Amino acid sequence: MWERRRHQARATLATGNAPVRVPAVIAQRASPTTGKLITWVALAFITVGSVGNLGSTPPLAVLGLASISLYVLPAVLFLLPVALVAAELASGWPGGVYNWVEQGISAPMGLLAVWCEFAQTIFFYPALLAYIADTLAYVFDPRLAGNGVFTAVIIIVLFWAGVLVTSRGSTFVAALSSSGTVIGTLIPGAIIVALGVAYLLQGNHSAAPMTAHHLLPAWQGIASIVLVVNSFFTYAGVEVNAVHIDELRNPSRDYPRSIFLALGLCLAVFIFPTLAISWVVPSHQISFTAGVMQAFDRLLTHFGLAFGVPVIAIALAAGALAGMLAWLDGPSEGLLRIGREQGFLPPYFQRVNRQGIEVRILAAEGIVITAIALLYAFVPSVSHAYWIFAVMATQVYMIMYVLMFIAAIRLRRSRPDRTRGYRVPALGLLCLIGTMSALAALVIGFVPPSQFGHSNPLVYAALILAGILTIGILPPLLLDRLRRPQWKAASDGG
Repeated sequence: MWERRRHQARATLATGNAPVRVPAVIAQRASPTTGKLITWVALAFITVGSVGNLGSTPPLAVLGLASISLYVLPAVLFLLPVALVAAELASGWPGGVYNWVEQGISAPMGLLAVWCEFAQTIFFYPALLAYIADTLAYVFDPRLAGNGVFTAVIIIVLFWAGVLVTSRGSTFVAALSSSGTVIGTLIPGAIIVALGVAYLLQGNHSAAPMTAHHLLPAWQGIASIVLVVNSFFTYAGVEVNAVHIDELRNPSRDYPRSIFLALGLCLAVFIFPTLAISWVVPSHQISFTAGVMQAFDRLLTHFGLAFGVPVIAIALAAGALAGMLAWLDGPSEGLLRIGREQGFLPPYFQRVNRQGIEVRILAAEGIVITAIALLYAFVPSVSHAYWIFAVMATQVYMIMYVLMFIAAIRLRRSRPDRTRGYRVPALGLLCLIGTMSALAALVIGFVPPSQFGHSNPLVYAALILAGILTIGILPPLLLDRLRRPQWKAASDGG
């Protein structure tokens, strides 16, 4: 999940001899500029790298074998429609989600869409950094995992350090993010699966039942399947790879091939490590933030390799942190560009530093994230806090997808003759399926999962709704209502 951010952070276009930073939300298609082609297999691996991360596996690991169905269902009903529909939009309307929604619906709705893409990171960063904090606890003292004060300190320190690094335009960010998928996902994922299989082959019993009877979650009301929301957020962000549609030799044939291959690979990347966790950690003990390290700790200790626990922890943390660093500048820069071009942002927030980084937007975001981080020190369970922020991020992101699907249908009807490099077959059906899936995730997200015990459903739903309204909905409405014509003419100077 986390590493997909590196693909949305920056795209570059050559303008003369000077590279120009362009965020994914407004990135132009690459092929007219570069003239380079990529294979459909390569695009499939790019897609896998943009969504795959082990940090998203513990929540579904509590379901054991039933996690398979909760990975497959959103992959078919959400990931597939998003990837195919975004490909048509990207091949016909360069400019990303703002331009898609503006052309298909209206400028205010375009602002809402691009804001949602930015605002979900305000919830995403605390959730990601909480995962990093509980992972790093295994380097110092595993008892720190789940400690609210430790988690809050790590979130605040790492986020502001990330802002400092990003503000300097450091090439270190690009170097670190390029290896994030391998360091933080592929290698640890292969190791945990191999150790898990070896553990079972020794005759040890799985902590979770592995019979066909347990392929579906035991139905105990909607709360028993709420964890499916985690899968939606896991797959979110795949639309950014649609920008590569014009770099394929034969888009109409190769792009569907690429997406179906990527879908299968994504399922493998998520399902097998998730099962490995469920084999060695009883469901009632799995932490949503430290679940991966719980499994590694038990497996490596079992095989007499406990010395490798800190090494694995550092690798996982480095991979996740690389994703955050590379993603940090992307959505905020997209918001900056739209704010300048359309006059949605006050001149104060349109200024950049000497490296061209929108530090004032990042600083404002950092203040909000610091306040959220402090909540970890007072919430009884870090695992529960992680889930709440992950759900809020998902809810806000789903709003963007609903707008994207509506825009796609309207553009197909209002602009049928517009040249598109790729046309989705059965666009209306795919948009309907995608919209219904996104709305279902929105509704389900208001229900506390059964793992929360006896949480008050009304209080939980009110908390989620307050977060969505305060950070996801009200700001773009205010920006649209309060914008001034002269803001379009704001200086681009640092």
